[in-house]
Amino acid sequence: MNTGEAIPDARLFTHDAMHTTFSLRFRGIDAGLARSLAKECGELLDLLEFRLSRFMEGGDVFRINRLQAGETLYLSASCHQCLLLALDAFQRTGGLFDITLGSRIAQRKAGATGPEAPVTGQLTIHPDVPAITCDIPGRELDLGGIAKGFALDQLQIMLDEWDAPDYLLTAGGSSLLARGPTPWPVDLTGERQTVRWFLTNKALSASGTGIQGDHIVHPGGAQAMPANPCRRVWAVASTATLAEIWSTALMLVAPEEIPGLLAEDQEITAVYAERQDGRVEHCAQV
Repeated sequence: MNTGEAIPDARLFTHDAMHTTFSLRFRGIDAGLARSLAKECGELLDLLEFRLSRFMEGGDVFRINRLQAGETLYLSASCHQCLLLALDAFQRTGGLFDITLGSRIAQRKAGATGPEAPVTGQLTIHPDVPAITCDIPGRELDLGGIAKGFALDQLQIMLDEWDAPDYLLTAGGSSLLARGPTPWPVDLTGERQTVRWFLTNKALSASGTGIQGDHIVHPGGAQAMPANPCRRVWAVASTATLAEIWSTALMLVAPEEIPGLLAEDQEITAVYAERQDGRVEHCAQV
């Protein structure tokens, strides 16, 4: 995805975190305030990366993945909130979105062949206390399918507290969040077609196989994948977290199944999907 034509009245800042580049575009504020907001956003992104990345030694997820049976770990508020949203996503998507498949995701990204890594163990996320307990060792968390969207939503909370009037936040071009009165043009680009979407007070996320390859893992194993899955999925939602969750989950079903899965989720505004033949279809809109 890209933000269409250049937007000359937007002040642009970038920050590297979570193995990608975040872009921050502000309109309607002076240069000094824009720089201050960008600095605050960068510091928050670094903190969230430490807490949510399984690769950051000493961070919350790094320590969760090393818990032994019976151990309880007290978490930062942001990590706890992200885990609760992931648990809700598991239920919303009928189990398609699962953050506990870290070992299989690592195996897929490494290009390893042979049997899929076993999924064992059990973790309990405490709903009312920021803590997690390891009941049986073996589960490995990977928040790669939710962390960037969650981070954009956290940036929005902070920017709204600063009364930022008009802005577009992006995470590596795959997740976007817009707030303010003016639409931001976004191009949904497939192999053969491009669809322009004007993003206003919504979030949009894309998943696909074009950049990272076939990296999205089905909880039911490789045999559970449809014969002709989507090449790309774009989801527009009320929050960046939900947009990222659904764009990931819908990569695991056939395009014709998408409307049924979204029938009861009123927070999803629209979904586009690119079929194997390159056609981009408007699959669902609420």
